[in-house]
Amino acid sequence: MGDYDGGNTTGFASPAGDHLEAPIDLTELLELRRPSRFAIRVIGTALDSRAVRSGDVLVVDTSIPPCAGKVAVVMMGGETLVGTLAYRHGAWWISSGRATVGPRRIQGDDSEIWGIAVALVRADV
Repeated sequence: MGDYDGGNTTGFASPAGDHLEAPIDLTELLELRRPSRFAIRVIGTALDSRAVRSGDVLVVDTSIPPCAGKVAVVMMGGETLVGTLAYRHGAWWISSGRATVGPRRIQGDDSEIWGIAVALVRADV
C-alpha cells in the first residue's frame, strides 16, 4: 500500500487536494519523545462518562501538576487508578465516574498522583 495523494477519488477531485499534508507521525504529534510522556492503555469502563473507553490509549504527562477536573493516573496502595481529580477539604480526591463507587482520597505514603492525561488515542471507532 502506498501513501494517498488525493488522485484516486470517487466522483470528483477534492478541492483540498492541493493542501494535503504529509503522513501524520503520532509520536511527534503527541510529543511521545518527551521523557515525561507515556502511553497507557485503559482497562475497564469506569471513565465512560468522560468518553474514555476500555482499550483507549491515554497519553499521560508526569511533569504536569495536578488540576481539578483533569483525568489522572494515581498510584494508591499498590493499585493503578485512572479517574477524574477533585480538590476538596484540603486534599486531592479521585473519582471513577461510576455512581456506585464514591471518590477516594489520595493520601499516605503509598499514594501519589503519577500523571495527567493530555491526549486520547482510540483505535476502535
